[in-house]
Amino acid sequence: MATLLRRLPALSRSPRPWTQVILRETLIPRCGAPLLTGEGVPLPACGRAQSRRQHADASAALEVDVRRLEGEDDGITEVLMCRHRARNALGHVFLSQMMNLVSSLANDSARVVVFRSLVPGVFCAARCAQMGLIETTRGLLPGAGGSQRLPRTVGLSLAKELIFTGRRIGGQTALAMGLVNRAVEQNASGDAAYREALGLAREMLPQAPIAVRLSKEAMNRGIEVDMSSAMAIERMCYSRVIPTRDRQEGMAAFLEKRPPRYTGE
Repeated sequence: MATLLRRLPALSRSPRPWTQVILRETLIPRCGAPLLTGEGVPLPACGRAQSRRQHADASAALEVDVRRLEGEDDGITEVLMCRHRARNALGHVFLSQMMNLVSSLANDSARVVVFRSLVPGVFCAARCAQMGLIETTRGLLPGAGGSQRLPRTVGLSLAKELIFTGRRIGGQTALAMGLVNRAVEQNASGDAAYREALGLAREMLPQAPIAVRLSKEAMNRGIEVDMSSAMAIERMCYSRVIPTRDRQEGMAAFLEKRPPRYTGE
């Protein structure tokens, strides 16, 4: 068995000051670790006057949550998907809470964002998992951007083959196609994907946040236009990073042969 890390395009074209890492993991929150609502507000404690039913109803309404790591992992934020009854199926409430939470992170201190599931066995699955855009087998066509994102990821010809046939593919095939970034063997504790994603997040965390953000903007915007326009976007982003203190710190650290201390300024 194994778990998958997969690519996910940005939810909007506006640049975000963080990097996304997609994974599947079953999580039991650590004791004392506060869970926040989709608006980033700590969940209120249930008073004695409140009934258990009211508390249960309020908890059931929360389908997407957020947790900020601390200590050496300060700057890594986890978006927690917790629609247990529907196994994280996409719904109006789920999508609304996800969009609101992701939008709120635009002005957040997070440098790296890890998307994580609290539902056992769901998002993403084992290396033998099957995935596909099967809408044509139901008389439909892929919606929510599926017919547009897939060609941009695997190429037009292969995307047509997958969509026209409604074919399901396994994790190793998806990896070979470039549809997923990594396929990792599951470990005994069942958190192989999380460990892999957290390791990747820790590699990104110490890098200059403004440089990472502008690199992301250059790539996300440049991929949508012709090469000449894309080069202009890159020059614009490059010019914005030159006057930053982080750029000066990076050069000084290189010359002084020491690790840089970036502040995001």
